[in-house]
Amino acid sequence: MARNKDRGTPEVSSGSMADIAFLLLIFFLVTTTIANDKGILMQLPPPPEPDQPEIEFQERNIFKILANSNDQLLVENEPYNKPMSELKEEVKAFVLNFGNPDEEGLQIYNSLPSSLKTQAKQRTESSDHPGKAVVSFKANRGTSYELYIDVLDAVQAAYNEIYAERVGITAQEFLQLDQSKDVEKRMYQQARAGIPKAISIAEPDK
Repeated sequence: MARNKDRGTPEVSSGSMADIAFLLLIFFLVTTTIANDKGILMQLPPPPEPDQPEIEFQERNIFKILANSNDQLLVENEPYNKPMSELKEEVKAFVLNFGNPDEEGLQIYNSLPSSLKTQAKQRTESSDHPGKAVVSFKANRGTSYELYIDVLDAVQAAYNEIYAERVGITAQEFLQLDQSKDVEKRMYQQARAGIPKAISIAEPDK
């Protein structure tokens, strides 16, 4: 029996394949969990005014923390191998030093409870008063995230403990103050009055 030479080559319809691929794509988009790296939550200061003069700081008013790519710390130009709890206490001592307070510094000092006044070491080589104290932290691009966060946590905790003790509550209670309520908002403002959380984070070295 002779074959029909005009018969076309059999083909599989690709229409249904496209539908299946589209459904699979929708399925994976719906079921796949996409990682969301939130990073570190920090409130940045507003941009400076164009005509704002450059602010100069005395060396004694800057508490310097450096971290290298081997996760080694240099605090106030000295190698640092102590736990983060001690770094927190050193930051508190620096902020509350009152080494050379001006009129603003004296007002801050007089507003403090006796428990914080006793922590003022009044060393002339350290900060003049909390209003001028700045904590500077600079890391290397090879510094681990764990150390970077540990240092920032210690510095933040130092300030939060000062604020909390100033108004007679715990640091945890201070962090939970609801500023939408007038009483708690006033307490928050009183705790921070004249003592800015001055943390300078420098651009990491390559």
